[in-house]
Amino acid sequence: MNYILSVKGMTCAACARRIDVSLNKIEGVKNVSVNLVAEKVTFESNKNGILDEVISKIEGLGYEVERERVDFMIDGMTCAACSSRIEKQVAKMNGVLSSTVNLTTGKGTFYIAKGMISEKDIKDKIESLGYQPRALKNEILAESDKAIVEKKIKLLLSIFVSLPLLFSMFDMIFDIYIIPDFLSNKYVQLALGSIVQFYCGFQFYKGAYANLRHFSANMDVLVALGTSAAYFFSVYNMFSGGHLYFETSAILITLILLGKYLEERAKGKTKEAISKLMDLTPKKARVVRDGVELDIPTEEVKVGDIVIVRPGEKLPVDGVIVEGQTYIDESMLTGESAPVKKGVEDEVIGATINKNNTFKYKATKVGQDTMLSQIVKIIEEAQGSKAPIQRFADVISGYFVPVVIVISILTFIYWYLLGSQHDINISIINMVAVLVIACPCALGLATPTSIMVATGKAAENGILFKGGEYLEKLHKVTAVVFDKTGTITIGKPVVSEIVGENKNLILKYAASIEKYSEHPIAEAIVSSYKNDFFDVKNVEAIPGKGIIGEIDGKKVLAGSKRFIEEHLKLDSDEYKISGTIVYVAYDGKLLGKISVKDDLKPGSIEGIKLLKSKGLKLFMLTGDNLQTAHEIAKSAGIENVIAEVLPHEKSDKIKELRDSGEIVAMVGDGINDAPALAVADIGIAIGTGTDIAIEAADVTLVKGDIVSVAKSIDLSHATMKNIRQNLFWALIYNIIGIPVAASGYLNPIIAGAAMAFSSVSVVSNALRLKRWKFNKS
Repeated sequence: MNYILSVKGMTCAACARRIDVSLNKIEGVKNVSVNLVAEKVTFESNKNGILDEVISKIEGLGYEVERERVDFMIDGMTCAACSSRIEKQVAKMNGVLSSTVNLTTGKGTFYIAKGMISEKDIKDKIESLGYQPRALKNEILAESDKAIVEKKIKLLLSIFVSLPLLFSMFDMIFDIYIIPDFLSNKYVQLALGSIVQFYCGFQFYKGAYANLRHFSANMDVLVALGTSAAYFFSVYNMFSGGHLYFETSAILITLILLGKYLEERAKGKTKEAISKLMDLTPKKARVVRDGVELDIPTEEVKVGDIVIVRPGEKLPVDGVIVEGQTYIDESMLTGESAPVKKGVEDEVIGATINKNNTFKYKATKVGQDTMLSQIVKIIEEAQGSKAPIQRFADVISGYFVPVVIVISILTFIYWYLLGSQHDINISIINMVAVLVIACPCALGLATPTSIMVATGKAAENGILFKGGEYLEKLHKVTAVVFDKTGTITIGKPVVSEIVGENKNLILKYAASIEKYSEHPIAEAIVSSYKNDFFDVKNVEAIPGKGIIGEIDGKKVLAGSKRFIEEHLKLDSDEYKISGTIVYVAYDGKLLGKISVKDDLKPGSIEGIKLLKSKGLKLFMLTGDNLQTAHEIAKSAGIENVIAEVLPHEKSDKIKELRDSGEIVAMVGDGINDAPALAVADIGIAIGTGTDIAIEAADVTLVKGDIVSVAKSIDLSHATMKNIRQNLFWALIYNIIGIPVAASGYLNPIIAGAAMAFSSVSVVSNALRLKRWKFNKS
């Protein structure tokens, strides 16, 4: 089972790595992934009680697993047995951390692991036990907005207290007096410095203690060591007559708090895509029950309800129109700006906007089953996953802090013994500069911030990546293989020509047997015949070949040429017809041929041109005969055709391409092409409507056109370029900064400012992806 936990308190890549390593040591836990930016920990386990064990381990490391409080007033309880039953049954639910039900007040209070389970899940559980819960306002613990406010308050206090210390330093250096004399008093400076050091900077001591207690180190350790060295050396000098450095420790903490505050705000912007999607669903829905129109909360809409939507309103759930017609704006999900015409029996998607007329539709998917919910889920999973390139940063961060501490100690020893002729002031200042210039944060943020922004941007364009690894891998693709039906073509073929002596009889025989098949070509033949069918018995469909049965005790066959040739000998094919050819035979004789054509999708030609312009090799893979396949491929602009391939052979063809050295993306409908999608380096499901198989592929294109394939590859290239920029600056900053600080050329305050803003610059660079636009050139 998959688990997703929201975890607060991680400050750099070392924190994420420590949680990763610790959880991997727990028996029964596998596939651990820790995302520093998303503040998510994901893992898999089938072990009972594993959630409590994992939460205990994470919190034992000094981090906070976010909990959400859910309150209900519960009607229908009559005795202590009722409250006890609800309490115990809800407590057994996966993701519920504590369960308390008070019979006297009729109130139930439940604490849940945020992101693991929803308020609706608990409500449904209580209702299934025979009681009537009424939701009260949620109280969310440790909200990110609250964290930003707390950081802002501490930052403002730190600035207010640190400024007098900074000005007193100016007084001393430049011999100017811009503050009252009493603020230069060493005891006043001690008091001001202590407020910043131990109140505003308490989070660094707390983080450092949690890390050192488990024999590891992170950014908090560096900050705590560096500022403490300056602070306690100043305390020592108060009594020994040396120089005071309270302004150094205070300004360092202030600058780092400023950096963390700006970083938190920037990280919040990386989550905007999810927030916008979650806000799309309207709070209320108008349904018809027992002939009466009712306005109810959207979460109370049930499958089968008739929903009424007026012009300008958002659709609350997915469904099928039963009355009326209109135009629907689906841009928030597909990225397509033009409204789409919808009528009776057309599918509609929740959270889209009705542009024109009032209509009624039947709810088919509600709650967590709606397309929007699936999209939000897949984006959250993608943002919580790790791209392979991030492992590089993880390895470095595991050794980074201990190495920096060693370098700082060596710096102190060098300057005290050799560089400054035993001047402890210079030695400590240079040591502090090394400790505070080093920044593992930028390294840890380089990859996940870009992945978060890119997956959000992709969703805005109707592209859903299942994980960061696929976003990374897609830019390496050298060959794209397309299924034909429903991918390059519309997927709704029609009969275009019949060849034979008695065309009506040929169609009747074909339609009579093809009505037992679900293949799109069979449906085209059946829908084109409007009269009575023959009575067919002993029907057997052979996938990828055709169908066979009996009419009046004699065999009737319909299918490909190869299929018919297995049962009877065909004469030379003199009359050539285009399209997909269905041969029809009865009683050992060929009756004729039916041509079925499927038009190209709008955008197929443009999409294929765009992919060819990027230097990719394009292939069309189909079960059609070679002649038809070449006709369609030529009209679409594809040179490489692999035709007459049975469904189970498609994956073998993909393997052959991979074995030849190609990195292959397979584009199909996500259902019939599942084996081929799984074998390809990247499986891309393409389709429209509410039944897109989101779980079937690595990438899902909500808007079913080939232009989106080009878009997804282009975004992958842009993302990888952005990640490489982030990693370069994070590495070069430390490679240059640490030696400069150790050489004595960097004031600790300047070093602290550089460290504080290095991570902000990385996040800001990642946010540039929000401005990404598809480049067709």
